[in-house]
Amino acid sequence: MSYLSMSFSHKNTDIQTREKLAFPNEDNKDRFLRQILEEESIDEAILLSTCNRVEIMASVGSTKSSSESILKKLSNYSGLEFDDLFDRADIYENDGAIHHLFSVASALDSLVIGETQIVGQLKDAFRFSLSKEYCDQDLSKALHYSFKCAAAVRNATSLGTGSVSVASTAVAKAKEIIGDTSGVKALVIGAGEMSELTIKHLLSSGFDVVLTSRDTKKAQILADTYEEHVEVREYTQLVDLLNDIPVMITATSAPYPIITQEMTQNCSFERYWFDIAVPRDIDDIESPNLTVFSVDDLQDIVNENMSLRAEQAKTAYSIVNKMSMEYFEWLKSLEVEPIIKHMYSRGDDIINKKVNNAIKKGFISKEDEINIRKLCQTVITEYLHQPQSTIKTITKDGGCDVVVSAVQSVFGQKSAANTLSDHNCDHLKSN
Repeated sequence: MSYLSMSFSHKNTDIQTREKLAFPNEDNKDRFLRQILEEESIDEAILLSTCNRVEIMASVGSTKSSSESILKKLSNYSGLEFDDLFDRADIYENDGAIHHLFSVASALDSLVIGETQIVGQLKDAFRFSLSKEYCDQDLSKALHYSFKCAAAVRNATSLGTGSVSVASTAVAKAKEIIGDTSGVKALVIGAGEMSELTIKHLLSSGFDVVLTSRDTKKAQILADTYEEHVEVREYTQLVDLLNDIPVMITATSAPYPIITQEMTQNCSFERYWFDIAVPRDIDDIESPNLTVFSVDDLQDIVNENMSLRAEQAKTAYSIVNKMSMEYFEWLKSLEVEPIIKHMYSRGDDIINKKVNNAIKKGFISKEDEINIRKLCQTVITEYLHQPQSTIKTITKDGGCDVVVSAVQSVFGQKSAANTLSDHNCDHLKSN
């Protein structure tokens, strides 16, 4: 088994490419995962699709054939050329794949380093594949440890504090432009998670928030969760709202632009629209006094954020490096535990057999049985102490597979996979 990770993010693709690669709904994700799992060499798979990245993580028999198969299916899905995808993709194998996964979970690979959303999005992707039985032992162990790594980074650094999401970055840019936000209205389109975060940051920045969505009931439920007043308007009023309100942030899951040139009227006041959706919600529009920002246009704030967090990021990366190595040691320990358990269990079986036979044949008295058993168990424990210590030591050797297999063979122990119930995963806990 090998780990394979294929990554398309703001680091290697522009927003136009990410739009074509995005999976806006669960049906698209489900179909794509089923398709790649039809490949004989791919055993398990998880798909993460956000506004800034598409990540495919897999447990595979052959990294080469699996990579080619995934890229071909991505090409068919997106309409992009295979060679273009191959040139853009960041492809990681085994220890590189685990290190990348841990970096993603810890928000070190994000557009905004330390943003708090990514670990929740990764947990959602994990839950989805788990519910569909698209992932099992191999990826479950990796995801379990990635969440452990993310928690360690949060506890050791301040990267997870403050406003560090794409939504908060858009709001920060709007506030920088507007200056005094008192009495300034800001329109939010959509009632999903990104919109929820956007409203939170707009309210804390002093904007008066107007919310609209195709699902008015859902929008009202969202608006009612805030202590401050959030005005909900019907989606049929969208054109009027766009041309009356100076700030707009849109974050819907629509697969096509919902705001077009025809909907845009010339206005005498300055308007600032922020499109933080992928695929984009705003079509290519030209209008006087209108400035449109996409996700990629927020890079200046992101760069400032990255410089401020550089020292903290160094600490975080050292944690990721350390835990990536620990993960493979942990995997080996999972193979060794049943070997050691079997060694002691076999010793107990021999003690029981020999003591019972000795009593039956009159070699020892029944009254002495307890003390003799204790003596035998002491002998077995002392005898197995050195082999046990040696076996645990060799698990830290990256080339110990042959040794572990040999020990399993010597003691008549077959390699057994650990069940999920033996190692509870963090995905079962709240985000």
